[in-house]
Amino acid sequence: MPNINGQRVVADLKQLADFGRYKTGVHRPTYSPVDVESRHWLAEKFREAGLDPVIDGVGNVIGRNPSARRHLLVGSHSETQPYGGWLDGALGVIYGLELARAFAADPGCAGLGIEVAAWADEEGHYQSFLGSHSFTDMLSEEQIDRVRGRDDGTPLREALQRAGFAGRPRERADPQRYVGYLEAHIEQGDTLDTSELRIGVVETIVGIWNYRVSVTGEQNHAGTTRMVRRKDAGVAMVRLASRIHDHFPEIAGPRTVWTIGRIVIEPNAPSVIPGHGEMQVQFRDADPQRLALFDRTLHELVADADRAGPCRVAIEAMARSEPRPMDSGFQAQIEAAAERHAPGMHMRLPSAAGHDAAVLSYRMPAGMMFIPSLGGISHHWSEDSKEEDIVLGARVFADAAERILRAA
Repeated sequence: MPNINGQRVVADLKQLADFGRYKTGVHRPTYSPVDVESRHWLAEKFREAGLDPVIDGVGNVIGRNPSARRHLLVGSHSETQPYGGWLDGALGVIYGLELARAFAADPGCAGLGIEVAAWADEEGHYQSFLGSHSFTDMLSEEQIDRVRGRDDGTPLREALQRAGFAGRPRERADPQRYVGYLEAHIEQGDTLDTSELRIGVVETIVGIWNYRVSVTGEQNHAGTTRMVRRKDAGVAMVRLASRIHDHFPEIAGPRTVWTIGRIVIEPNAPSVIPGHGEMQVQFRDADPQRLALFDRTLHELVADADRAGPCRVAIEAMARSEPRPMDSGFQAQIEAAAERHAPGMHMRLPSAAGHDAAVLSYRMPAGMMFIPSLGGISHHWSEDSKEEDIVLGARVFADAAERILRAA
């Protein structure tokens, strides 16, 4: 099997983390100068590994293998959450880089090619999974025209121009070229860590359903408006949020999660009764029927709040992704590789976070592997994994990749 250099994997991860280092983590937002610099660094590393690199029109960095007969596409994303971790996304990209080197150096792997992708904006600074959506023909030019940055409203076209990517062609997936797509990632949750297991074989990537709930009351003076005639949008929104959190546990499955992650009231002033409020509600599960039940329940709770008054309450569906099962054959090959390198120290589990593998699965067979996250911490600069788990994961990943290519 290909020989993985564990020290080189860790060194590459640390070098990539130098682009935007923040405390023990990384701050590397999509299309920021440091993100652009890191993409050019990755392209050069791909070139050194014997790949033909290209940075396309949305910033995807893709390394093509010019000589292999069968290709497996591997990768992840390379930007980070604000003040996030050093492994989220980066792990899968550097694993792909190491696989490309190891396969090229192993005469027994002649004809088996690894191609590597660092997808742009999986984290959604402009639009979640922008790079993989572009690669799989799920992103139109009209959508690019409409997208703006979530923090400062910068048009995506302007950000691409500043980054130097405007005018470049966008790379497109050719399913005939690949036997499939394989992604490695830190778990981000604590299932592996608390179970003292070392490899996770992802069965399904959960569906994520998002909603905007708006409350319309009557803005008025906080001192002169009697309590009996108030239409306080802030109070109505808090009461509804409380009902959601009280009711959802009654219908939840063993792995259902939900979050009210954004709450805004207007005008948000101490002596003004809020006239408008908005909150965003999200829930996740791998079971489509469970997601549909949560959808019905949320709409019923909103309708009840609207009928009860005195404020008007409305709901609007936002972004929605469906659960995506990973290829059963890929799962079996990852599991076989894990049993070889870490007997009895692996498990199958769903991914509670969204990943580019879900997007790629619409165009080709896809699989995903996890290593443990210490304490289940991610999307924070304290995110970390044990170095020995990073190295073991790279070896299991390489073994699985070879098995998948030979079985194709």
